[in-house]
Amino acid sequence: MSLMKSISGIRGVVGDSFTPDLITRVAMAFARHIGGGKVIVGRDSRITGQQIAQCFESVLSLCGCQVVDIGVVPTPTVQVMVEHTKAKGGVVISASHNPIQWNAFKLINKTGSFFGPDEMNAFLKLVDAITPFSAQWNHIKPVMCDSSAANIHIVKVLAAIDIAAIKKKKFTVVLDSVNGAGSLITQQLLKKLGCKVFPIYCDMSTGTFPRGAEPVAKNLKALSQAVKKHKADIGFAQDPDADRLAIVNEKGNPIGEELTVTLAAMRVLENKKGPVVVNMSTTKAIEDVAAQFGAPVYRSKVGEIHVVEAMKQYKAVIGGEGNGGVIAPEVHYGRDSLVGIAYCLELMAHHNKPISQIVASLPVYYMHKDTMNIGSGFDTVTIAQKIKEQYAGEVINTLDGIRIDFVQNDAFKGGWVHLRPSNTEPIFRIIAEGKSQKQCQAIVDTFKKMK
Repeated sequence: MSLMKSISGIRGVVGDSFTPDLITRVAMAFARHIGGGKVIVGRDSRITGQQIAQCFESVLSLCGCQVVDIGVVPTPTVQVMVEHTKAKGGVVISASHNPIQWNAFKLINKTGSFFGPDEMNAFLKLVDAITPFSAQWNHIKPVMCDSSAANIHIVKVLAAIDIAAIKKKKFTVVLDSVNGAGSLITQQLLKKLGCKVFPIYCDMSTGTFPRGAEPVAKNLKALSQAVKKHKADIGFAQDPDADRLAIVNEKGNPIGEELTVTLAAMRVLENKKGPVVVNMSTTKAIEDVAAQFGAPVYRSKVGEIHVVEAMKQYKAVIGGEGNGGVIAPEVHYGRDSLVGIAYCLELMAHHNKPISQIVASLPVYYMHKDTMNIGSGFDTVTIAQKIKEQYAGEVINTLDGIRIDFVQNDAFKGGWVHLRPSNTEPIFRIIAEGKSQKQCQAIVDTFKKMK
C-alpha cells in the first residue's frame, strides 16, 4: 500500500508503507527543518504508537533536538504545548480516524499550527533527500517527559467559558472516546465543570478501537444506548486523537457532526462580534446562525490549516469544519473536541434548554456525501468546465474544486453541491446539502450522471 502524503501529514499502514526507515527519515528531516531546539511529541492510543514514538524521539535526540514527550494526549494538546512552551515545533503520532493498522505523523510548526501547503511540500522534499547525520556526542540531550500538558490544555479551555453557569446545571454526560487520546483529559475537563460522567470506550490501555474510529452516526449506537440508560443530558463522541466531536442528544439521537461547529458558533457569537470561517463543505446552517448576529461567514479550502489561515486573515472569532472540528482562537488555532464540548455545555446552560430544543431552533438541512467515477483518462478539468457552463446562472465558487449554490434552479433552489477532484483517483468527491432528503439525493444523482 502506498504512503499517503498531504497537508494532513504522512500516513501509512504499519508493517507496509509505514516502516522504521520512514520513521528515521522523517525524524532526521524534522530536526533539519526546524534547526534543532525543543520539540513536543504526543501520540494517540493505538497499539503501535509507543514503539514509533520511541524510535522517532531517539533519532530526533541524536540529531540535536530537545525532545519533550507528553504521552498519550489529543492532537490539540500537542498544539497547545508547542505554543505554551515556545517550542520549535511538534509532532503528533496519530492516524486520526484511520483504522487501527494505520499510523501517521502530523507536523506542527512553532506557531502551534500544522504545516501549510508550501512548508509541507518543502518538508516532503527534504524527507526524500535527507542523508544521515548526527549531533556531536556532547550536544545530545536525553528525552524528557512532561505530565503537565493535559492540565495546561484544560486551563486554557476553562478560561474561555462561563464555568459557574455550567457547574450550576450539574449536567449528566456520557463520553465515548473510542479508547483514544481524549479518554482521560476529557473526563477531567467534564468533572471540573461539575458534570456527572459516564464513560464508555475510555480505556486507552487496550491500544485498539471498539467501534469505527470516525464519530459518525453509524458508529454511535453504544453511546446512544448509554445516554438513554443513564438519562443523560447529552452524549459526546470523539475520534482517536480527539480533534473531532459528535453529539448525541438527551433522547439518544445523533444530531450529526455538521452541527458541532454550528452550535459552537452560536455560543461564541452570543458573546462577541466577528467573522466566522468554515470550509467549503460545511453546512449552510452556519450562515443562518451567523446572520442572526450580523456576522459574515467566509469559506476556505477543506483542511484544518486552510481554515486556520483564513481565520487569521479575516480575524475570525470562531471557525472549524463540518466533520466535528471546532477552532477557537482564544484557546488555540486548531480543531479541538474539548473546546466543542465546553461551548456546547455553556450553550445549554445559558439557554436553559436541552440540546434537542436548541437544535430544533436551527433550519433543517440534509447532507449526502458520495463519489463520482469519471473513468480512467477522463480530464477532470473538462468536466469541471462543463459544470460551470451548464450552471452559469448559479453562484459558483472555484476556490477548492467547484461549489455551486443553487439560486435559480427551481428543483435545487436553497441547496448546494461541492465537487472536489481527487488527486489520486479519477473521481470527483460530491458533498450535497438540501432542504429535504429528496432534494439532496436529487442533487447528488444529477451530478453523478454527468460525463
